[in-house]
Amino acid sequence: MDSTNVPRRLLRLVGRLATLAASLSLICSAPAFADQLEQHNDLVNKFVNDMHADPLVADCAAHGNFVASTSTAFDHVEFPPSSFDSAHASVTPWNDSFDEGKQRVKVDNIVVVEGLGIAQGGGGDPADLKFRCGYVGTQMLAFSWNDPVPPARVRSGEPSGSRAAAGKHKSAKGKHSASGKSTKKATTMSSKASSGKSSKSTSSKSSGKAPAKKTATKKKAQ
Repeated sequence: MDSTNVPRRLLRLVGRLATLAASLSLICSAPAFADQLEQHNDLVNKFVNDMHADPLVADCAAHGNFVASTSTAFDHVEFPPSSFDSAHASVTPWNDSFDEGKQRVKVDNIVVVEGLGIAQGGGGDPADLKFRCGYVGTQMLAFSWNDPVPPARVRSGEPSGSRAAAGKHKSAKGKHSASGKSTKKATTMSSKASSGKSSKSTSSKSSGKAPAKKTATKKKAQ
């Protein structure tokens, strides 16, 4: 009876520890999320109140700043007042898919806003960044930007172009060998045919001369 209760107690203990660990992770991540949300809201309020930006444009710019700051290329994004004028920002009614790739979600509006990416350490010239956000109401459902450091792709051992070139080379080599063999075979057959014709002609000539000699012999005997 005791031996049966021991595994059950262990399982309960493990379950409680797992629940406690999950709770601690949520508790630890909650302040970080709260800080991010607060920074986001502060930027939105700054863009709307100080730069008279459209609320959706301000929200897209704040989100773009956060995403760019996670890149290895930039420390943050600066949005001068000109970023929110009609030449650098827009809200376009869309009512269609955000894009034709992985973000085919249907959105009501597409927001575009431009900013200046400040590199890590502040060195170099600012980069022109363009952020594109898709909204349904006030909720952002899709996002993209001209990231200068796109995710690394898995590289194959050999480029497909070189494979194709190698395949063409082998094909051409095979055709060349086949044509060489056929030419050689044709030459051999031709030489055999020629030798056959010449031997036949020689034998016919010799057979024609032989009766003439016999006739001459008979005439002399008479």
